[in-house]
Amino acid sequence: MDIAKAFAPNTILVWRKVADHLETRRIIEMFPKAGWQIVERQRETSLPSHSSRHAIVASKRVLLIGTATSFVRRFTGYLGGNIRCAPYYKLVPVSNGCPYYCTYCYLAFVYRDYLPCIKMNINYGKMFDEIQRIVADTHGAAAFNMGEMLDSLVLDHVTHLTQQLVPYFSRFPSGYLMLLTKSSNVDGLLGVEPNSQIVVSWSLNPQRIIETYELGTANLDERIDAARRCQEHGYRIRLRIDPGILYPDWKAGYADLICRSLTLLQPENITLGMLRLLPGHLHLAEQAYDSRGRKLRDAMLAHRGSDGKLRYSSSDRVEFYGFLIRVIRDLNKHVSIGLCRETPDVWNSLHDQCALGKCNCLIWR
Repeated sequence: MDIAKAFAPNTILVWRKVADHLETRRIIEMFPKAGWQIVERQRETSLPSHSSRHAIVASKRVLLIGTATSFVRRFTGYLGGNIRCAPYYKLVPVSNGCPYYCTYCYLAFVYRDYLPCIKMNINYGKMFDEIQRIVADTHGAAAFNMGEMLDSLVLDHVTHLTQQLVPYFSRFPSGYLMLLTKSSNVDGLLGVEPNSQIVVSWSLNPQRIIETYELGTANLDERIDAARRCQEHGYRIRLRIDPGILYPDWKAGYADLICRSLTLLQPENITLGMLRLLPGHLHLAEQAYDSRGRKLRDAMLAHRGSDGKLRYSSSDRVEFYGFLIRVIRDLNKHVSIGLCRETPDVWNSLHDQCALGKCNCLIWR
């Protein structure tokens, strides 16, 4: 069950420079039971002690309201070695953490050395100025991905960002916003007029995987229904089956996922990917999530790619993708299918079944 709207911080930290901001006051008033305090610095501030819980878990109930020096980070597409992706812009209005408890989430590893909390950057004027400047300076399409460093919708009822960003992007013929989520929190999207500059994508997995590795997220039916409602409202819809995780009878689970999705949805793209983790993440997940974290070792990732991440073997990945592609094609002959951050040998094995340049984070008209 989706815990998004049940999110309630125990502690709210307010950077002194935004203490009198109207947005700060609005957010504090949403959580009258939370204790709050002024902090002098946005980094290296003292946090409440939670000795019985790992910092990653405790941080999901700590909210920091502050500002960002920049909301946009350019991703070059370089992932190390022979693994490539296409360049785009990461849009990061909320950083450091997320209310969901996905044990495999690489952001927990990325942010482990930062202040453990969920940080809302409320100087939105700077964000809009950055977007406008980048679109004006970019030849061709400028894609802003708000799902790479955060779940785009899990806290949208708190930030109200989609209600601002969706109409804002309608003014840019060559500017696009990509939203990626495991949430069913779509009231904000449904409350504004959609436009072709916005693409909404759902990360999907079989219900068994959701229950094992994605605690707190919307269940499979909730995600599909949220996507259906956004599709009927007029949004461009994509699906991302990633990270694929092998388990006994995985074929039945993933076939059921695809059938349930494509019975109700007409996505413009389906992107496939498989579990990949930095080696140190396994230990971090065990520390934070105990037995649930240890289940990641059951995936038996053994092959390290040139990006340094542990993966399934190439043959396992080709088998997984090939099976999913066949099931998709039985139900939809025309939807484009892409692979996420795969190695050349896997791409070469499937190049005639996938669309190079058409995957979740890329834009085409």
